[in-house]
Amino acid sequence: MPKLKFDHCVIHVSDWERSNAFYRDVMGAEVIRRGQGWVYRFGDMQLNCHGPGLDPTSGGAAAGSTRQQRLVLRMAGADRCGARRISQAHGVAIELGPVERHAARGKGTSVYFRDPDGSLLEFISYA
Repeated sequence: MPKLKFDHCVIHVSDWERSNAFYRDVMGAEVIRRGQGWVYRFGDMQLNCHGPGLDPTSGGAAAGSTRQQRLVLRMAGADRCGARRISQAHGVAIELGPVERHAARGKGTSVYFRDPDGSLLEFISYA
């Protein structure tokens, strides 16, 4: 069995400028132009985006055709204090959390936000 690790995820965006600002300013992504659209890079992790002016099936599959996705990112300090800093600094509402969750590395603490298009973002931290 091959070793697998996260490569990328595909999300839908409805407004490039608004989403680029959110992922750059709130999430700390490097915003990279790709053809008619954009991708958001976090070190060796990447979000590919389907949005205005793009055919979501041009990559060979209709993955990303759904508008409700959830992205889970590991974040040091995804507790009440870390979530409050993000919420206050960027006006992003905390939807849920901090709550205990079990994920890839075991028991952690998660906080949930939504991006401007309603995609659910879960930040999880491990003890």
